[in-house]
Amino acid sequence: TKELGIVGRGAARANTAGCLDRCSKGPAIVIYPEGVWYTYKDKSDIDEIISEHLQNGRVVERLRIVE
Repeated sequence: TKELGIVGRGAARANTAGCLDRCSKGPAIVIYPEGVWYTYKDKSDIDEIISEHLQNGRVVERLRIVE
């Protein structure tokens, strides 16, 4: 995470989980403390979430799961 500029205690952590009660929406990533839910199709989507949200604080609306 240091090379990505995501540093500090509790800055980033990955957990394995089931479908988080959203199986019909595909795989999910949740960013806390904001509680923003994302779906993704491939590595480039994950890279975009890391770059935009985690590094620059911008929500990636096209990948956001909205109820």
